[in-house]
Amino acid sequence: MKTLITILLLLSGSGAAKAVPVVPNFTQGSMTSVSETSSKVTETINSVDYRTGWEYSVTGVGISNNGEALNPSVNTSTVTINPSADGTGEVTGAVTSSFDSLDLSQQGQFTISTPGEAFQFTQTYSGPGLTNQTIIQRLTEVESITSTTSTFTQ
Repeated sequence: MKTLITILLLLSGSGAAKAVPVVPNFTQGSMTSVSETSSKVTETINSVDYRTGWEYSVTGVGISNNGEALNPSVNTSTVTINPSADGTGEVTGAVTSSFDSLDLSQQGQFTISTPGEAFQFTQTYSGPGLTNQTIIQRLTEVESITSTTSTFTQ
């Protein structure tokens, strides 16, 4: 029986493996790739201007003040903040600040030099505080599209 199987195996094939060449089925081609990105950025810009002092001015033509000072008296105010006190009644950590302001109730008297003639008089006072606030809000949108095509031939 062993002899019969061996004879059949020898008769059924040539015994050597053969390779088949691989040949591509295409001659040319292309590939396209598209990439899209987008972004949105929202910004808020808040600009605040403060005046820390005061401005006072007097101008005029045909006006008299009888030789008095042009500006009102300047008052100096002092503020003391006592943030803490210990059990002995002593104040610790006190902060003192002072600022100047105009006493507009004590300003000079201005009169027309020659009644009936033309005159011009301007008096302005700008105290400390907020003078300007600008708020800018903007939205920036960016969109990017990239298209790539690759072409190949055999």
